[in-house]
Amino acid sequence: MKICIINGPNLNLLGKREPEVYGSQTFEDYFETLKQKFPNVELSYYQSNIEGELIGKIQECGFTFDGIILNAGAYTHTSIGLGDAMKAVTTPVIEVHISNTYARESFRHQSYLSGNAKGVILGFGLKSYELAIQSFL
Repeated sequence: MKICIINGPNLNLLGKREPEVYGSQTFEDYFETLKQKFPNVELSYYQSNIEGELIGKIQECGFTFDGIILNAGAYTHTSIGLGDAMKAVTTPVIEVHISNTYARESFRHQSYLSGNAKGVILGFGLKSYELAIQSFL
């Protein structure tokens, strides 16, 4: 099984950015934990702060991978293009968020991705990614 984790803007700052919301662990360190926890899954990871690059990665993985886990960060609430990319590919996509977006600012309650996702997991910290992987198994 091949699963690609795609993280959007500012998620490269995990471990530094707002640790009270996002925790103190870098995603790179957490990704190593995921690889150890799921040795039979071929996990890959991609992060970009640029919307078009995220769309390109969804398209690249979207016909050959078994699953995509997407945390589009703030683009969740603004990007029709990411939602369209999810709809255009055959690989199922799980939308993931570290925080409970519904417990935050009202603009974070809108997602342009959820309607095109196989499922949505939010509010479980980094464990949200693990839950997403489990949903594909």
